Amino acid sequence: MGLSLQSTTIGFRRRALLLLSAALVGALPLLAPLSTARAASFDCDGKALLPDEKLICDTRSLNDADVKMATTFELISGLLAMGSRGTLQDEQTAWLKTRQACGADAACLKTSYEERLKQLDVAYRHLNRPN
Repeated sequence: MGLSLQSTTIGFRRRALLLLSAALVGALPLLAPLSTARAASFDCDGKALLPDEKLICDTRSLNDADVKMATTFELISGLLAMGSRGTLQDEQTAWLKTRQACGADAACLKTSYEERLKQLDVAYRHLNRPN
């Protein structure tokens, strides 16, 4: 048989997370007509949007990246032990400052999201799994 309960559980969790992420990202085009003034991590109708937020709201690919990043962050945060969530939140706060430093530079924002998603992927791969 060769498969342990641990590897089966890890495989199931990973597949479930990947399927959920794919479903959420795949549903974005369907949800767009319902709410075009909403990014995942902030309200695009806010009166005092920063330059990075305005560009994210106005650019579909950046808005989609924001949705994916925020969804991934929330999923991983929910899987972490309570003591580890603070570290993830601190990393997210630091990343937001980096993103804000991009201002209205679309290439910078795109790179910022790509790097953050890679960091979140590493965080997911290093989650403590049950024995």
